[in-house]
Amino acid sequence: MTDFSRLFDELELDDDERPFSSASLPPVAALLPELHRRLLSRPPDPSLSIHGMGRLLRAADPLWLLGPAGGAQAPYVSVVCALISRAAPPPDDVPAPHPYASNVAAVAVALQALLAKLQAAGPDRRVRTLTLALAPHVCVFAAPHMEERAWTSRASREACGRLESQLLAAGGWRDSAHMLTGGGPDGEAGILPAVLDVVRPALEREARRQRDRVDEVDSALAWTLLRVPRPFLAPVLPRLLGPALLLSDHQGGDKCMLGIHCLHHIISNTAASELRALNRADVVYEALFRHLHATDADVMQLLLPCLLDLLAVLESPPSAAPRAAAPRHHRVLRLLLTRMEAEHKVALRRVYAQALPAYLHRMGASACRHFARLSRVVPAYLEVSDGLEELSRLYALEALWQILTAAWPRARHRHVAPVFAASAGGRRVALAPPPPRHLPPARPPGRPMRGPAECRRPWKPAVPAGAGGRRLLCSRGGESPSDGNRGERQEPIPLPRLLRRCPDPSGSGGISVRVPERHTRVRPSPDKPGRSDFDLLWRWPALDLRRRELVD
Repeated sequence: MTDFSRLFDELELDDDERPFSSASLPPVAALLPELHRRLLSRPPDPSLSIHGMGRLLRAADPLWLLGPAGGAQAPYVSVVCALISRAAPPPDDVPAPHPYASNVAAVAVALQALLAKLQAAGPDRRVRTLTLALAPHVCVFAAPHMEERAWTSRASREACGRLESQLLAAGGWRDSAHMLTGGGPDGEAGILPAVLDVVRPALEREARRQRDRVDEVDSALAWTLLRVPRPFLAPVLPRLLGPALLLSDHQGGDKCMLGIHCLHHIISNTAASELRALNRADVVYEALFRHLHATDADVMQLLLPCLLDLLAVLESPPSAAPRAAAPRHHRVLRLLLTRMEAEHKVALRRVYAQALPAYLHRMGASACRHFARLSRVVPAYLEVSDGLEELSRLYALEALWQILTAAWPRARHRHVAPVFAASAGGRRVALAPPPPRHLPPARPPGRPMRGPAECRRPWKPAVPAGAGGRRLLCSRGGESPSDGNRGERQEPIPLPRLLRRCPDPSGSGGISVRVPERHTRVRPSPDKPGRSDFDLLWRWPALDLRRRELVD
C-alpha cells in the first residue's frame, strides 16, 4: 500500500513557501480512493484540508488527472461528492459561529481548479464525458450560493459565481439554460434529468417535513426550475410539479413564496394541454385558491398574478365569450372583492387594488355580475389614503375605468352614484334621476279589448326627430312606451363608432344618443318590454345587453 503521508504534508504547506510539482505524484487511479476516504472521515482528517485539495488540483497536470484511457468516472464523481460534503450546512444544534460560508468558498475554488484542468486538456471524448458526469453535482452545489441568502456571504457568492462561469466554459455551454436543457447543432441532451436525480433524495415528503426554513435544497430546486424555458419543462413536469406544490403548501412564508414562484414559472412555460392532462391544472388551482385567505402581503403579491394566469388555462376568458360559463373566474373575483372589502392593512389593500384591474379586464362585460360588491369596494378604496404615492387610489380608478368601459350599459344609478361621489372627494354629485314611469293611455270607452296576440307584440321607445339625425332614448326598467311605437325596434348599431352622448332635450334624465339617419331603420322584434334596467334595442358585437345573459 502506498504511503501518502509525505504527499499530504506537502499539500498543507502554503503556496508561497514551496512550489508544488505533480511530477512525483502517484498514479491518479491509486490516489483517488485515498482522497475519497480522507475527505469523508468524521471528524475531518486534519492531514487533508480543503485548501490542500485545491492546491493539489491546481498543480496537477491535465493528462495525469485524466489517467489512463478507459478509466472509470465513478472515482472522480465520488471524490467531488466527498469534497462537496466538506461544505455541508451545519446541524441545527451547532452554535451559530460556524465556518460554513468560508468552507463553501474554499470548495468552490477547488472545484474551479478541477474544471479548469479539464478544459485545458483539450477537446477529448473522455474530457467531455467526465465533464458531463461532474456537472450535475457542481451545479447543485453552486446554485444555492449564487443569490443572497441567510447562509451565504459575499466571498461565497463571488466564488460560486466564478465556479458557474468555469463550468459553462468547460462544457461549452452558452448559459445555464443551455446547460440544463441541451440542444444546439449537435443535439446533445442537457443535464436537467441528472440534476433532478441528485436532489431527489432530499425532495421526499418526509425529508422536507424536517426542514422548516428555506435551505440549500429548496434554493437548488428553484434555481434549476426557474432557468428551464419553454418547451423543455413538459418532459420533466411530473418530477417538478410535486416538489413545487409541497413548497407552496408550506406554512412558512419564505417557502410558500418560493413555491408560488416556481408554480407561476411552470404555468407560464408549459403548454395548456400538458397542464390540463391528468387534472394537473385543477390540483394547482385548488392549492393556490386556499392561499387567497392568507394575510401576508408578499405572498399575495405573487399569488394573484399566478392565479390569473392559471385561470386562463382552465377556462376561456369571459371577455372573449361573455355567454360562456366561467365559474372559477367568478369564484376568484367574488372572494377577492370580499377580502378587499374587509381588509384594513395598508400593504394588503395596495396589493389587492393593484391586482383588481387585471381581473376586471379579463372578466370584461361579465364583471357586471359583481356590481354590488364593486360599488362598495371602489368607493372605500377611493376614500382612504395610503401614503404620498396614493397607489390604492390610482389602482381603484383604473379598476373603475375598466368596469365602466366594458359594462357601462349595466351600470345602475344606485351603483354609479356612490362611486362618483367618492371620486369627487366626498362632494355631492348631481346625477340625472331616472325617468318617470310612463303608463299607456287609457282605453277609450267603447273600444274592444285587444287580443292575446296583440298584447304580445314587442315595442320600441319613442324616437323624437332632431336636427342632424334622430335620437334614441334609452328607457329605464319598467317603462312602458306609447302605443304608436309598438311592434318595431332599431336596427343593430355599431356603438364604438356611432355612439355620441348628448343632453336629453325632454328633461326626463335619461341617456340620449345621436344616431345618423341611415341607421334608423326599424324591424319587428320578438322581445318583451320591461326585461332589464337598460332594455337597449341594439347589440354590441359578441355582447348581449339583456338581463337574461347579464345578471347581478
